[in-house]
This record gives sequence, structure tokens and C-alpha cells, in this order.
Amino acid sequence: MKKFPLWLTYTLLRLAFFVVPFVVLLLFNISWWIAVIIAALIGLSASYIFLARFRNQMSTAIHEARQKSRSGAKSADEMHEDSVSAEPAATLPSPAARRTAQRSSNKPRRSA
Repeated sequence: MKKFPLWLTYTLLRLAFFVVPFVVLLLFNISWWIAVIIAALIGLSASYIFLARFRNQMSTAIHEARQKSRSGAKSADEMHEDSVSAEPAATLPSPAARRTAQRSSNKPRRSA
């Protein structure tokens, strides 16, 4: 028998923790919006208590998948950042040189 993916099992159990109390509350003729609030609180509490193992397994699987994608080839953006940061700082003008260049370009020219 093929195993269900972990995320699907977790999602279906969370959904069941909401739907079952909601239907039971509706069978007791409780207003639907009150039933939604109560069922949501019951579902949230039950999933927090009973699904901790699934939640931990899912977070581990997500972390491992994320680490695999990071250890692969660099993206084009990362390669560009590396090439820019690898350039020597001497090619960029110093702040003093920039001020001098601005002053000389702002001087009015005298006509002869």
C-alpha cells in the first residue's frame, strides 16, 4: 500500500478536527456562526495537542528540502553579487574625489 504524503495526512486530520465538531454542533441546533467559532477552537486545540509529531516531521522535511536547494548551484543573482563584491575597492572613487569632481563640474565657466 502506498503511503500518503505527510502534508496530506496532516491536512486531512486538521480538517477532520474542525468538521466533526462543527457537524455535531449543528446537529444540536446551535447557530452556524457560533458553531464555526467553537469548532475552530476545538480543532485548533486538538491539532496542537495531538498532531505535534506530524508538525515536527513536516518542519524537518521542509528544512531538509530547503537545505538541499541552498546547497545546489548559485542563482544568477548570487553570482552577480559575488562578482560585484569581488571587484577591488580601488576602482570606485573615494568620497573626497567625488566631492572634488562635483565642485569642478559646478564652477561657472569664464568666457574668453
